[in-house]
Amino acid sequence: MIRIYHAPRTRSIRVIWLCEELGIPHEVVAIDFSPAYRATAEYRRLNPVGKVPAISIGDFTMFESAAIVEYLLELHGKGRLRPTPGTEQSAAYLQWSWFAEATFARPLGDIAQHTRIKPPEQRIAAVVDDARARALLCLDALEPHLQRNAYLVGDDFTAADIIMGYSLLLARWFEVLTDSNYPTVNAYLDRLMQRPGLAKALA
Repeated sequence: MIRIYHAPRTRSIRVIWLCEELGIPHEVVAIDFSPAYRATAEYRRLNPVGKVPAISIGDFTMFESAAIVEYLLELHGKGRLRPTPGTEQSAAYLQWSWFAEATFARPLGDIAQHTRIKPPEQRIAAVVDDARARALLCLDALEPHLQRNAYLVGDDFTAADIIMGYSLLLARWFEVLTDSNYPTVNAYLDRLMQRPGLAKALA
């Protein structure tokens, strides 16, 4: 049984969503998301930097949401939700998965830090403006790609869409992605939100 340590609106959504898509038995363990709890030795044994998610399988623990997704695909995917390694489709899968987290989620994290997480006296408006511009550049890259493709890797839903889907949820929550901009990206996210696995992860 996989235990997923979860807090609402965090990257643990990706892991729960994947488990739901693949029918992987799992237990969701809600944690206290306060900085005080995440700094405790108890939680740092699961995630040494105190972030979410972490998983445990028996005595084995792991953190980093995208890495957990790949590991669970290795264990349980049986060829599902990931193209065959070594193909151009696999290259696209890897590209968009890394783009979603390493390039797109980073400015969204800066927005979170300087609008919600840091105390008001430490927030820097210029950081938010710069981060918003970088996030919009990512949406500029996504819009034409999704005009040509139903999902990130052609017509097939893959785990890359799970990784990207969470980043797009952040963009919508922080009002970078709005109802009035990027119509194709909005339609894509709306389709993802209709998947039962994501609905359960958000619940």
